[in-house]
Amino acid sequence: MSTHDYLSKEELKNAIHIAYLSLDHEFDYIDESQKDIRLEGVDRTPAENLAYQLGWLNLVMKWDRDEKAGGTVITPSPDYKWNQLGGLYQSYYHTYAAYSLDELRSLLKETEQQWQDWIDSLSDEELFTQGVRKWTGNNPRWPMVKWIHINSVAPFKTFRSKIRKWKKLNRISST
Repeated sequence: MSTHDYLSKEELKNAIHIAYLSLDHEFDYIDESQKDIRLEGVDRTPAENLAYQLGWLNLVMKWDRDEKAGGTVITPSPDYKWNQLGGLYQSYYHTYAAYSLDELRSLLKETEQQWQDWIDSLSDEELFTQGVRKWTGNNPRWPMVKWIHINSVAPFKTFRSKIRKWKKLNRISST
């Protein structure tokens, strides 16, 4: 689904939640001892997969909090430029490295709920009209709904495929 297909806030929220639940379910049969196993052909470990989601969801909500508080938002962050996303991802992996798989899943559940609550706090104008928030940028010129989609629904689906591939390579069944 492309972002212009969202006809309402509720439709967006439902798409996020369905994609989140599908992603989370993939971790049901992964043992804690396997959370940091890197397999050739898959770019992230199970723990890194979850850390990536947590990092982006929290970063986007921080952009909005900072702007609403009167701050200047530097995207993606003051420490990283858009052409340095690998370093940003490494910072996510480092931030969440000490957490167990269950703790990461619990944090993602809480963060997805915070994401939903944040979306609830937005007006339709804020959500669907480009430029209401400065952090949504001029290049690309995306409304907030697109930023929300590409940092939740899209990666939840993409990373679900990645963790399924990881499980297949690691011979983990989903039953």
